[in-house]
Amino acid sequence: MAAEFRYKKLGYVALNATDIEKSAAFYENMVGLDPVGVGAQGEHFFRCSNDHHNIVVYPSDTGGLKRIGWQMEDDANLDFAFEHFTEIGLNPQWIDKAESDALQQGRTFRLVEPNSGATFEYYAAIMQFIPNFSQKVTKIARLGHVVLTLKNFEKAKPFFIEQMNFRVSDYIEGSIAFMRCFPNPYHHSFAIGGGDENRLNHVNFMVTDIDDIGKGNVRAKHSQVPIVYGPGRHPPSDSIFLYFLDPDEVTVEFSFGMEEFPEENPRLPRMLEPSLDTIDYWGGFPDPRFAAKGPIEKAG
Repeated sequence: MAAEFRYKKLGYVALNATDIEKSAAFYENMVGLDPVGVGAQGEHFFRCSNDHHNIVVYPSDTGGLKRIGWQMEDDANLDFAFEHFTEIGLNPQWIDKAESDALQQGRTFRLVEPNSGATFEYYAAIMQFIPNFSQKVTKIARLGHVVLTLKNFEKAKPFFIEQMNFRVSDYIEGSIAFMRCFPNPYHHSFAIGGGDENRLNHVNFMVTDIDDIGKGNVRAKHSQVPIVYGPGRHPPSDSIFLYFLDPDEVTVEFSFGMEEFPEENPRLPRMLEPSLDTIDYWGGFPDPRFAAKGPIEKAG
């Protein structure tokens, strides 16, 4: 069975934090997310849309990635994905109703993605707020993308294309693949890069105004938040970027602008030059702390 199920978007990212109050303050005051509430495990819910949550931060002994949540177009595509993942041996499991209710989601299943060891979650329905995201600190348009660093990049790339229904937008041979969860139009909602270990590389928020990049840069400096790359401009997506660190040194990105792809007859992926010029038009260099920390929580 071909992986032809349809995504709606990257729904949310769940992170682990060693100091939950410090991290909660960071995601509200530095990133600019709206706080939603605190769950039974002490997890803090945040949103940058009408969805109940787009970021969830859990208390933990180790900071990093807890899971990635993907929203499907509808229940039919949710079931289609479950059947496909069962057929290829990934052993997806529906979570119990009490847990999905606590997440304010409809039917939800999870699996362990075999290349990264990360928990991937799938759902179609999530509670919607009537009041819009406030944009009181940052004019965030959406949760943009999540990037993983993987030891076995060459094995992982075809898996995500053939079995997870991601489409490659651009790539650097043997190094990076920028992918979109089909048929979501944005240049990348997901990406993988090669590295010495499996880890979270970064989480991105797309902003609506170039001033949000500038204001975020100033706000980070005033708050003594480490800036690890940028401001700069990415050639692959043509977006202006700023990368900075959360309290557990997980890398967070603001970006402004991104190429969009039509569902039918999109342009072919470009094989890009393996150089820093491919990453930043402006010639910047990342700090060594960029994307250096982001342990992936092991399931179970």
